Amino acid sequence: MEAWGFWAAAALLVVGILATLLRAMSRAQTDARGAHEFDLAVYRDQLTEIERDIARGTIPSDEGARLRTEIQRRLLDADRNAAKTAPAPQQLGGSVVAVLIALILAAGAYGYWHLGAPGYPDLPLQARLAMSEDIRANRPTQADAEAQTSVAPRTDIDPSFLELMVRLRQAVQDRPDDQQGLELLARNEAAMGNLSAAKDAQAALITLKGVAATAEDHAALAELMIMAAGGYVSPEAEQALVRALEADPRNGTARYYTGTMFAQIGRFDRTFTLWQRLLADSPPDAPWVAPIRGQITEVAARAGVRYSLPPASTGPGPTGDDIAAAAEMTAEERQAMIEGMVDQLGARLAQEGGPAEDWARLITSLAQIGRTDQARAIYAEAQTRFAGRTVELSGLRQAAVEAGVGE
Repeated sequence: MEAWGFWAAAALLVVGILATLLRAMSRAQTDARGAHEFDLAVYRDQLTEIERDIARGTIPSDEGARLRTEIQRRLLDADRNAAKTAPAPQQLGGSVVAVLIALILAAGAYGYWHLGAPGYPDLPLQARLAMSEDIRANRPTQADAEAQTSVAPRTDIDPSFLELMVRLRQAVQDRPDDQQGLELLARNEAAMGNLSAAKDAQAALITLKGVAATAEDHAALAELMIMAAGGYVSPEAEQALVRALEADPRNGTARYYTGTMFAQIGRFDRTFTLWQRLLADSPPDAPWVAPIRGQITEVAARAGVRYSLPPASTGPGPTGDDIAAAAEMTAEERQAMIEGMVDQLGARLAQEGGPAEDWARLITSLAQIGRTDQARAIYAEAQTRFAGRTVELSGLRQAAVEAGVGE
């Protein structure tokens, strides 16, 4: 229905409701007046009839006088009640109803104007889905998005590191088939804020690896594209996410940014489904957990889903018995226990590996107990293990900087 059609129908509906209410009020007043007039007419007829009966001798004079007095009293009472009670409630009722109607109409108009969409056409589900697909098919390319986005590189880089980067760039240019050089270049360009250069290096690395490129490689490329475009998921970034999920459907980075892409084209239903499952599958310190928890309630509302955000999980920690035992220890015993737990974590990661969050926890713990050289060595090892995985490397770098063993 066109906008004018909607407003015409709304106006007709309001006029119809007002006419019905006013007619009901008018009928009520008429009925009330009619009832009083009927009573008065009955009493007058009774007086006339009594006078006739007295004149004909049908009833004695004293009995007729008594009946006349009684009917006159009722007539006066009815007339007095009609004059006192009937008009006031009718006038008051009409005023109250009129005020209520005006308030209801004003509240309805205000609510629709501020909460509704005046002038907006009907938008059924199929039309919304078609609009979403149109947005997805015609959204800006990666190059267009980067041209409209200004991402400034870092300015607090140590001059000696800048010299090393010049050499690294030249080395990669001279040896474009050097896989390790491309990995280092992509990682360090990203650390410096040169996101477009990091993206190009990561793309070259994937091309060099060919079919051996991992899900993490493709997810890292997609993330660099998205960061270079200011958070926008371009068609090229979407393709990188698709390749990452084809290689590993459980890749957290790809699942998070795929949900972001669907939100950007208006498919909040798909975003909610992806993020809800990812939130349930992820450890509490995964890098995408915090942004999902900050947005998923709004996403659910826009998807039309009733959703209550579950309490944040704090992950594994010491039990009540551990805390009680630690409270009874001397300072030396407590320090030995902490170092033993740190050594156990380090041994497990060396033998079995583990997520980047565990490596970051080990770096932090080693620095806290004063073993900074070992923390620095663990950070270097973790960088090698997670090379090309931008999300994990970002978390590791943050932990190393806070521990005082990273730049």
